[in-house]
This record gives sequence, C-alpha cells and structure tokens, in this order.
Amino acid sequence: MARPVLVVEDDPITRLIEVLLDPRCSTERQAAFADFVAHDVRDFAGWCTHVRERAPRLYPAEVRLPTTAEEMSAQIGDADALVVESFAVTASDLAHAARLKAVQKFGVTLRNVDAAACAAKGIKLLTLRRRSNIATAEHAFALMLMLARRMHELTGVISVERLEAAGYRYKPFDRRHAPNGNWGRVAGLRTLYGHTLGIIGLGEIGREIALRAVAFGMRVLYYQRTRLTATEETTLGACYSDLEALLAESDWLIPQLPAGPETRHFLNASRLAKLKRGACIVNVARADIIERAALIAALASGQLGGLALDPQYEAPGRSDDELLRFHNVILVPHLAGSPRWNALNDCEDVIVGLANAMA
Repeated sequence: MARPVLVVEDDPITRLIEVLLDPRCSTERQAAFADFVAHDVRDFAGWCTHVRERAPRLYPAEVRLPTTAEEMSAQIGDADALVVESFAVTASDLAHAARLKAVQKFGVTLRNVDAAACAAKGIKLLTLRRRSNIATAEHAFALMLMLARRMHELTGVISVERLEAAGYRYKPFDRRHAPNGNWGRVAGLRTLYGHTLGIIGLGEIGREIALRAVAFGMRVLYYQRTRLTATEETTLGACYSDLEALLAESDWLIPQLPAGPETRHFLNASRLAKLKRGACIVNVARADIIERAALIAALASGQLGGLALDPQYEAPGRSDDELLRFHNVILVPHLAGSPRWNALNDCEDVIVGLANAMA
C-alpha cells in the first residue's frame, strides 16, 4: 500500500508533522525537536508513539515541506492532504490535485483558502483554534496587567524597609478615619477597564487578544489593510480605525504584525510621536516591528508610558541592554506561546483530524 502524501507549509512548528509521520526525517531534526521540548516533555519519543497510534492511517507517510506557495502548488498533484498557515490555496491549485482529500488550515481564518473551491471538489476543509495563539493572547494580558499594576516593580515590596528601599517614604494613614488600601502610596497605577486598546493587525492572535479585551471592558480599535466584515467586527467587539486615529486614541497599543521587510520598523519615530502621550505598548509579535532607537527615545521623553516586549531584539539578550534601565519596561525571554504542550497538542489535533478526514 502506498504511503499517504502530505504537503505541509514549512514552518518551525509544522516541521513537527514530518518528525511524527515521515520515517525519512533526519535524525538531526528529530534530536533538535526532542531538545526543543525537553524542559516540558520528558518522554518525547513516547509522545510521538502515542500520536502515531492515534492516526494509524497516516503513519508512515511522505511529508513534503514547501517553502513557497509556488513550491506547494507544484507538489500537491499527488498529495492526499495539504496543511497551510499563510500560503494561498486557490481553485487553480486544487484543479490539478487529483488525490487531495483534505485541506487543513493551521489556524481558523480562511482568507487564504478558497473554501468554495474545496467544497466543489469534495475536499474536506479543516481549521484549528491554536493553543499557541491563545497562550500568546493570554501572555499579552499578563504583561498588560503587570504594567498597569506595576507588579514587576512591587513584587515582594511588603515591608516598610523594602518599600523605602524601592524609593517610597512610608507614612501611615489615619486609620481612625481612612482605609488602608495602597499603604505604600504607590502612584501611577492603571486599570484596563474603560480604556482603549489599539490592535494593529487582527490575524489569528490579534483576534484572540480582541476577544479578551472586550471581556476586560476595554474599547477595542483595530487597523489593518483589509477591513473585516461587519459580522466579524461584531463578534470580536472591535471597531475599525485608520492608523493615525488609532495611535492618537489608544491607551494601550499591541502591534500584532507578521515578520518581514514590510513590517520592520512599522512603528518608527514619526508614528510613535503620534501615539497618545503616556500610552503603553505591549509587543508579543516581533521586536523589530518597533524601531529600537525611536523606542528608547520615546521612553526617555515620557511620550511612551510603558513597554512590555517578548521576544527581544536579540536572543539571548544582553545584560547591559539599554531598555533594562527603564522602570516601566518589562522584558521576558520569548515565553508567549509556551508551554511546549501547546504546539505539540496543536500538531496532534492536526494529524488526528486529517486521519479521520481521510478515512
């Protein structure tokens, strides 16, 4: 019996499908993934066996990893299944895919997949609400709340001695008349409720962020090249805005853009100057979306009220990074999509879903 053929858009995470299903996968790549997940997954080999047993129709398989949409189109002629994240899947692509039974979008938005063409050919179209995207959205809110409540500065500051070491002079309230909340007299605390969040880019992660912002009682503005439908805007609780108005009105800004030359330094000195003075930026996409020199200048001038950044401009970062000198900056070592089980469980769902669709 011929092995099933899977064409999978090449991505650092989707390469795991090759590790799981294709016996030809190099030992070097298998070892690299075992090392990648080792701090969360003690028995990676056992997990691989578990997934293969859940999808016996797909193991062993031939897994192809095209790096461009053109390569993908050239490789799907004899494919049984296709997995894409950003590559466009058109009617012309599907026209010469004689054996294709299923298309898996590695996400939930179908802007890049011709759903009608899939239906016309009887090809099952699958989506996945990715745990890694949900974790990234949660991480964005963890960082927002830390900045809003100054938790990164105040953790452990629970005694008079520690309070004064942190630069606050203790003076008790008159408890005969007044309550004792915030006895450290810490100024500059913020709330999320009632404030405006601007999201640049409502893709998979941007949408997860918008849903959570509404739950916090925030007003959500978004900007991107293509406006969503009215139904999508209502579902997400987000209002479209042009970029200048979004920058001027946002108390919190999340630039959720993909990596690439088009988005590098998207937030430059000119755009940061248009941001509402004192607003905070939380960036859980790519550091170089923000021009570094302009970012440091905006923090130094007070134009920017705070920053949370994950991942960093360098990995690993430097202990003398100039951003570390600002009290209103949070830097963490690329934790947003973790733990590793998010990516592993996402890939397991993809494989099991495809196996069922091809039965």
